[in-house]
Amino acid sequence: MDRVASSMKQVPNPLPKVLSRRGASAGPEAAERESFERSQTVSINKAINTQEVAVKEKHARTCILGTHHEKGAQTFWSVVNRLPLSSNAVLCWKFCHVFHKLLRDGHPNVLKDSLRYKNELSDMSRMWGHLSEGYGQLCSIYLRLLRTKMEYHTKNPRFPGNLQMSDRQLDEAGESDVNNFFQLTVEMFDYLECELNLFQTVFSSLDMSRSVSVTTAGQCRLAPLIQVILDCSHLYDYTVKLLFKLHSCLPADTLQGHRDRFMEQFKKLKDLFYRSSNLQYFKRLIQIPQLPENPPNFLRASALSEHISPVVVIPVEASSPDSEPVLEKDDLMEMDATSQQNFFDNKFDDIFGSSFSSDPFNFNNQNGMRGREKKDTLIDHLYREIDGLKKELENVKAEKHLAVLQLKGRISELEAELAEQRHLRQQAADESEFLRAELDELNKKREDTEKAQRSLTEIEKKAQTNEQRYSKLKEKYTELVQNHADLLRKNAEVAKQVTVMRQAQADLQREKKELEDTFHRANEQAQRKTQEQTEVLETLKQELAISKHEFQVLQGTLETSAQSEAKWTLQVEGLERERASLAQIASERCEEISSLRGRLEQTQSELTMAQESMHQIAKGQRKSFLLQTGQEAEKMVQDALSQLEDPVLISCAGSADHLLFKTNSVVKCIAQVEDARSQYLQSPDDVSGLLRSMTLLAHLVSDSILQGSTTCLTTSLEPAETLTEACKEYGKEALLYLSALKEEESLQHADSAALRSCLSKITDIGQELRPRGLDIRQEELGDLVDKEMAATSAAIETATARIEEMLHRSRAGDTGVKLEVNERILGSCTSLMQAIQILILASKDLQKEIVESGRGAASPKEFYAKNSRWTEGLISASKAVGWGATVMVDAADLVFQGKGKFEELMVCSREIAASTAQLVAASKVKADKDSANLARLQQASRGVNQATAEVVASTMAGKSQIEETESMDFSSLTLTQIKRQEMDSQVKVLELENQLEKERQKLGYLRKKHYELAGVAEGWEEESGAPPLTGPEAAAEKD
Repeated sequence: MDRVASSMKQVPNPLPKVLSRRGASAGPEAAERESFERSQTVSINKAINTQEVAVKEKHARTCILGTHHEKGAQTFWSVVNRLPLSSNAVLCWKFCHVFHKLLRDGHPNVLKDSLRYKNELSDMSRMWGHLSEGYGQLCSIYLRLLRTKMEYHTKNPRFPGNLQMSDRQLDEAGESDVNNFFQLTVEMFDYLECELNLFQTVFSSLDMSRSVSVTTAGQCRLAPLIQVILDCSHLYDYTVKLLFKLHSCLPADTLQGHRDRFMEQFKKLKDLFYRSSNLQYFKRLIQIPQLPENPPNFLRASALSEHISPVVVIPVEASSPDSEPVLEKDDLMEMDATSQQNFFDNKFDDIFGSSFSSDPFNFNNQNGMRGREKKDTLIDHLYREIDGLKKELENVKAEKHLAVLQLKGRISELEAELAEQRHLRQQAADESEFLRAELDELNKKREDTEKAQRSLTEIEKKAQTNEQRYSKLKEKYTELVQNHADLLRKNAEVAKQVTVMRQAQADLQREKKELEDTFHRANEQAQRKTQEQTEVLETLKQELAISKHEFQVLQGTLETSAQSEAKWTLQVEGLERERASLAQIASERCEEISSLRGRLEQTQSELTMAQESMHQIAKGQRKSFLLQTGQEAEKMVQDALSQLEDPVLISCAGSADHLLFKTNSVVKCIAQVEDARSQYLQSPDDVSGLLRSMTLLAHLVSDSILQGSTTCLTTSLEPAETLTEACKEYGKEALLYLSALKEEESLQHADSAALRSCLSKITDIGQELRPRGLDIRQEELGDLVDKEMAATSAAIETATARIEEMLHRSRAGDTGVKLEVNERILGSCTSLMQAIQILILASKDLQKEIVESGRGAASPKEFYAKNSRWTEGLISASKAVGWGATVMVDAADLVFQGKGKFEELMVCSREIAASTAQLVAASKVKADKDSANLARLQQASRGVNQATAEVVASTMAGKSQIEETESMDFSSLTLTQIKRQEMDSQVKVLELENQLEKERQKLGYLRKKHYELAGVAEGWEEESGAPPLTGPEAAAEKD
């Protein structure tokens, strides 16, 4: 509500005082409106007041009739806005009741006029929700219900405010659409949930052990539940009908959520109806229906005919004093004045008669005129006195009326001041509560801030170390990137040179082939020409011979033949010159071929040198990659070794099974490294496989070292030290093996035998640290149960004997209070041991009965093996009981020697009680509920609990007797010294609170680890199929 409106105090009839100032000439309609507003204001203020009584029905009925008269709720909200609903919880509760009745029975426009105030009702609900006592939570839930009702009727305008509908109207509301029916059912569930929450909250706020329904305070809280019962009966009926309709249209699996939600609300509504029907307050006002014993079966369509709609009957109200008309103050004043005037007139008539004609003292005829004159004189005198008295009476009345008006004004002023003072007081109280809440929040924020600052400093330290690591890695990475880029550039240049050389070589080979082809062609031409010349020469020789023959024969024709001979000689000379020129050309071609062969040999030698340089560069690059990878791997292992005893790993406890899993992974990785090393030695060009194997080996070695460190936290001191030394030796051997792998000179001689031996040693330690329960075969479980029960009995007997021995020793050496305390504590411990012995005997008898009844023709060992999980539970419980008894006796011995603490003894006794409860639970899980041995076991368990309580009580009493309370004398301290000691005490309190928080966290971690180890011992991890993640792996998995 508005702050100005909420700050006003409830004053009777504020509206008529304002309306009375209107002019009298406003007309009959204005007068009727004024009378209506006055009557409504009176009824609203009488219905909604600060008295913790139920709202009277006549005032609520007047408000409802008023909404029908004006067809809305404007007058109601104009009056309610003046009430301090935010400062008085009872006033707000009664407002919710009246508003609920208006929404149900008022005019339909009440909902439309009230929607503008929906957000203000939500704000008020959140405000009252901060108060956990009184009417605060009730008002918050009721306002939330009213808001839900308004939203429901806004979304579903077919539903009237009182929710009374026929089946035909209900079908029309869903518009014959299954989706609409589905959504309507969900909204009805939400609506009914709000109604049930208010129901339960009202009942939980009442003390049902007393007759609260006959008290005014109880009736004030119970009265609104009548409206809730009316709503719930209709909502239940409609949800049943809608669910049957939905089951006829949709599959049953789709409506499983609807059925579950209906079952939950059915149980709550049935219980609340039953509890309400037993209250005396409701018996005379309403007849509450009872729901059926079993809910409807929606899977059977014929069950709808068996459904009976719950009908709420409100009996006819008898006439009561509450229904009498109410008189206004002004009417009472007018009646008072009229009755007073009539009183004076009647008194005058009694004294002097009603009229002069009827005066019995009329002696006109006897006494004559004199008597008459005396009488007239007396009458005149009396009339004058009467007139004077009337004037005085009118003056007195006027003065009285003026004084009354002044007093009324003063009363109004004082009431206004009182209302303002009450409002200021309430506002101050609210502010003080708000400031207290803010102070608590600030204290929590301060604590959270301090924790956050501490965690921030730790995170900053870690961030600094991570930044340093990151900067170093970044520098190395930058160097590697630069070297890689340089090598890539050199490789590109060499590749270019090789490409150019190969291209030149190809050109030379092509030119060589062309020259060889040219040379062959020239040789062939020269040979052809030489052959032709030889043939021509031979022909010429033959012709010469013929010519000589003819010359010899024909000497006569010498002149003619001489001429022809000269011609032939010229031809021969020309041919010889042509032959010489061809020979010269052939020699030049031979010289060019020889020069080209020299250039080809030079190019081939340069190409060979470039290939050798490229091979050297690639070899150096492989060496650098191998060296850098080995260095990074060594750094990982060194970091793991440095974190081996890091206190940060205290909260990261691991298991032996996970350690064995890691060691097996390392063994497989070593085999991969050996394969990659042999492949690299055979073909040195490919180094990627070796690099990947080395990196994986470094990661697995570091993880196994860290897992070994976390596993040490779950074991005793001696195995933890052995495992730590083995991890250190394992890390050193891993470093030596990685250093041998990173150098090519030592790569061929790298040996992993030492590393494998260290791994085998860690594996043996891990096998020893595994829970023993996992190594026991099922055939041995029967014998182990008997052994553990016998060992537990022996431990209890030993503890009893030690207690008796300590009691004799205490009686011999102690006196006074210490002897009394020791005797009381040892007596209670002896009683506890005797109760545990009885419990163990009862558990043995019950186990025999279970085995005999459940094994059939099988042997007891076969029965234990068949029920291995139950058997392991018995073994675990027996061990816990025996161990607890031994530890308690040791703690008692230390306490009596003055070296122990009483708290240790109390914790041990409670631990024994918990272990015995575990033994009882493990024993009774397969027992018959009607078994006599089971009843005896339960009786023995109660005896153990009682004995444990006696041990704790005697220990606490002994502690209070022995410890002396230090007297606190601050009389000699000054103000500064007291302030200093106060600050020291506050610092000590903060330190102890911090230490307490840390110890609680540590206790939580220990319980969690105990649960995990118990799960490992009983085979829980076998069902999950994978070892649990702990320590750094869990963090990595989370990231």
